[in-house]
Amino acid sequence: MSARVILYSRPGCHLCDDARAVVEAVCAETQVQWQEVNVDLDPELQSRYGDEVPVVRVDDATVGFWHIDPVQVRAALR
Repeated sequence: MSARVILYSRPGCHLCDDARAVVEAVCAETQVQWQEVNVDLDPELQSRYGDEVPVVRVDDATVGFWHIDPVQVRAALR
């Protein structure tokens, strides 16, 4: 089973740390699988997301970047 929620992030990013906490909490509450992807390990992802990290995608749709809203993540999971 693949993850419904993907957090695109990079190390040393304080907004990524905040986003991780939101995604972890919402996914634990909704029992949805998630994964984190370091954009700096893939030149294509680094080019695509650049300075927009963190980016959260649910079911292949972007639901937020920079400041991740738990309400938007929950709504996307419905």
